[in-house]
Amino acid sequence: MTSPMTAPMTGTVELEPGDMLDHYRIDRIVAHSGMAVLFKATDINSGRTVAIKVPHADLEADPVLFERFKREQEIGYELDHPGVVKTFDREERSRVYMVLEWVEGRLLRKLMDEEYKRSGKFPIARAVRITQGICDALDYMHKHGVVHRDLKPENIMVDDQDNIKLIDFGIAMKEDARRLTFVNMSAAMGTPDYISPEQVKGQRGDQRSDIYAMGIMFYEMLTGEVPFTGSNPLIVMNDRLQKDPKPARKLNPLISPALQEVLDRALERDPRKRYSTAADMAWDIDHPEQVEVSDLPRKPKLQAFRLPEARKLIIYAALGLVPVLLFGLMLLLAKR
Repeated sequence: MTSPMTAPMTGTVELEPGDMLDHYRIDRIVAHSGMAVLFKATDINSGRTVAIKVPHADLEADPVLFERFKREQEIGYELDHPGVVKTFDREERSRVYMVLEWVEGRLLRKLMDEEYKRSGKFPIARAVRITQGICDALDYMHKHGVVHRDLKPENIMVDDQDNIKLIDFGIAMKEDARRLTFVNMSAAMGTPDYISPEQVKGQRGDQRSDIYAMGIMFYEMLTGEVPFTGSNPLIVMNDRLQKDPKPARKLNPLISPALQEVLDRALERDPRKRYSTAADMAWDIDHPEQVEVSDLPRKPKLQAFRLPEARKLIIYAALGLVPVLLFGLMLLLAKR
């Protein structure tokens, strides 16, 4: 008898709707990723609808991937919060897979697209409500030593009452866990539009990295844009090392000075200047009248240099590009 995650299995075949996987009937394919397939399924023993996450067969033999998948499952077992997708069933299995709570709703990405297509804006009150829910779930996770590291609208489900669920803990980590070296390095780094400056520099990131990603999503809900854009991921990531975001109030004048201050604090390049906890960010959002608003507008650091210091600017910019170029090299190697 073996545990459900004792050793990776090879030679497995792809699943199709109608197939049985132990006592789960595969109903339909929900999504594909570079590392796994997500299915909607039915537990024929209980009648419960579940989601099943199955790693690709050709990756199951990779010991690092297997450790990553095992870690994701163990993290799921430890977390029990209404804003975090549940992981079910510590049981013996015929192959490696994960059984998750089936979550009804829409991805935050789809919700934002629908709102902006319909009315050209995302209601501020709704953005605040969703952000508070995400902060509550993050605060719970962080207090249990778990950092998500890949927060983005594609990893958040929202129901009809704007309750949220954080999903996909594929690169989450326990703060005391040992570091893993990935075959697919891009999968360990997060998503370029939402990755924190310290992660771009190659650091592991901590709960403040999640807060930075939360700030990006809040900014995007309120303005319809992410704060840093460019023709390729390297430009996007380099900009967050060198520049401050364009003030959200310039894109949406309905944003209050207090909410602008919340965004500024969440999106500080230096993690030491960011909110230290998601609960602190949620408190400021909930008590805008008590947020201390800076009288001086924040200016991009590059504007502070004068022409006689152009050589110094070039040196600093080159130094800033080093981690970005290294990240780009890892992306290229990962695709080979």
